[in-house]
Amino acid sequence: MTTILVVDDEKNIIELERMYLEKEGYKIQVAYDGKAALEKFRATRPAAIILDLMLPGIDGWEICRRIRQESDVPIIMLTARDQDVDKIVGLELGADDYLTKPFNPRELVARVKAIFRRVAPVPKTQCCAVGDIALDQDRREVNVAGKPVELRAKEFDLLAVLMQNPGIVLTRERLLEIAWGFDFPGETRTVDVHVAHLRKKLSGAHTQIETVSGIGYKLVG
Repeated sequence: MTTILVVDDEKNIIELERMYLEKEGYKIQVAYDGKAALEKFRATRPAAIILDLMLPGIDGWEICRRIRQESDVPIIMLTARDQDVDKIVGLELGADDYLTKPFNPRELVARVKAIFRRVAPVPKTQCCAVGDIALDQDRREVNVAGKPVELRAKEFDLLAVLMQNPGIVLTRERLLEIAWGFDFPGETRTVDVHVAHLRKKLSGAHTQIETVSGIGYKLVG
């Protein structure tokens, strides 16, 4: 059974999430503060984490940062603060998705399912190369001029989409739809954040991710 760790200091929120997620067959672990969240994460190694930002003790941003040092487990952040800067910081720290309270629990379930679809093993063997960047889908490996480059899960997925469409301009919305596996309206900055990370990690490559003003991005070799 797939385990999800739910972290929130509001018991009613946790019970709401538990009710909807258990109906879908997920096993739920809970934590009510940051210290307990890290302990539960390391003890149970959940398949995903739903993480509130405003927690007593260690806040959600710091929890995300620490978890990302040792795992690529999918993280959905929740917060009552509807500010772009909070969302951008969360995404830069490695969160996979973001929901603002109050939220529709059915939407949360849909986001969880979408994340699991995205991280599921790819059933096909695929290697591709554009310029001096080579990508192996099965091994989840990327090399630049023969040297390995470490990418986070979503960075890899985003690069894979761009490499499968070399020279083609892809809108931010389309990149979200393909790489993230769900519709994420109004949050196209997610793509911008991950493109910025990719550019830094691929800085030694001749192949570049180009910005097409007002539209999106394309990969050129």
